[in-house]
Amino acid sequence: MYKTIVVAVDGSPSSDHALGYAVNLAKENSSHLVLAHVTELIAGRAAGVVHPDEGELVQSLRERAGELAGNGLPGTELKVARTMNGGPAHAIAEIATESRADLIVTGTRGHTALTGLVIGSVAQRMLHVAPCPVLVVPDSDEK
Repeated sequence: MYKTIVVAVDGSPSSDHALGYAVNLAKENSSHLVLAHVTELIAGRAAGVVHPDEGELVQSLRERAGELAGNGLPGTELKVARTMNGGPAHAIAEIATESRADLIVTGTRGHTALTGLVIGSVAQRMLHVAPCPVLVVPDSDEK
């Protein structure tokens, strides 16, 4: 049913949980899996990336994609986009469009510059801008 599944990943526990869900779906459907990560940038005097460990995170995600490709999901890849703070949903939607995704999987919470103030804002915005269905996976500890 799903030829290509895009999963939004940012290294947060919620994202890791959603990735596990996406992996299971991809295996069940023999789907191509695309890990989508967005590097958020800040403009102005404090210009740079939002998360200081961004390089390490991207390397870790590359390794994870390689592991998945070697363990039953050949062709799994990582696509990284860059955007100004506040635009991850649009960047993930673009990755989904370019990948011809049939489904986007995302967690409910992630690492954003405003964590705690707008929890779930990326997932919520993605529901409005995505080119395909979006599956929002609740945190494992949510009831």
